[in-house]
Amino acid sequence: MVRSLSRAGWVCRARRSPPGKPGAPDPLAVHTFRVTEWTEAAFVVAAQQWIREQVPTAGEITQPHVQPWATVMRVDAEPEPVWFKALGAPYAWEPAVTTLVSELSDRTLAPLATRDRWMLLPDAGERLREVVAHERSLARWLDVLDAMAEVQLRVTPHVDTLLGLGVPDRRLEWLPKQYADFVAQHHFDPRFIEATGLVEQLAAELAGYGIPATLQHDDLHDGQVFVKDGRHLIMDWGDSCITHPFFVLAVAVRGNISWGVDDVEDSEDIGPYLDAYLARFGGAALRPAAEIAMRLGWACRAVNGHVPGEDRSTLLRLQMFLDGRVD
Repeated sequence: MVRSLSRAGWVCRARRSPPGKPGAPDPLAVHTFRVTEWTEAAFVVAAQQWIREQVPTAGEITQPHVQPWATVMRVDAEPEPVWFKALGAPYAWEPAVTTLVSELSDRTLAPLATRDRWMLLPDAGERLREVVAHERSLARWLDVLDAMAEVQLRVTPHVDTLLGLGVPDRRLEWLPKQYADFVAQHHFDPRFIEATGLVEQLAAELAGYGIPATLQHDDLHDGQVFVKDGRHLIMDWGDSCITHPFFVLAVAVRGNISWGVDDVEDSEDIGPYLDAYLARFGGAALRPAAEIAMRLGWACRAVNGHVPGEDRSTLLRLQMFLDGRVD
């Protein structure tokens, strides 16, 4: 098999199962996504009117991305394009989280304006995916991973604020029960149900390292990182959750970097990238914790990123958790 997990679509652009602790209300149980919501005339007219109020130089407005949970519009403007994003009701927290993260770090961009579930964002530059393809090198990931660690450490004191905004709570003390409930409800293969004990074991081992929970992007791949004016910018925090920070390595390192520039599985030495990320947390002594997180992180991703009706993507994440590879 030759394709990175991110480019195969197995780690990206998913919507999560319900936020919160075991027993918390499920907002998706009472919310029905309609992709047509974003193309109905009333929405389009209202959105474009608001955009033009915020961006006096706005020219043509197009709608290149329409998904059941969100839509994105591109706004021609001077001196560069502007991007509009609208979120489904269960993800109303994303504009506020994006604003908070941008106030704490210059490694993401602050919204130009927000309104409830809408936000306008400046252009972030060129995607890392295209930059890597041109440069034939993954070296930029060293700075990206260091930047992610910096963001996570700065956000840690604000976890309660983020939880109050509605960011899903996938902390290690809750994850085993969430996993058990999830696999039982969705009737996956019995071996995934039987793995509940393994989730408990790995969560306990990882907790033993004493690293506090923080914001975890949960979708950090080369389509979410941009290069602008020499800076690497981490964008799109809509899949985030509060959990162990090292879970970010599951998608970024196992699902993306390890595949190298030619999308060949395990063709890149991941050691330097782990070291770049771990340096701010305490260095190479935490490699064993990172190894646990790169495995258990896929269980978190399966729970947090499940899309109703799209069981195949979830199954592939569960396979990454149990087997370390997909069929």
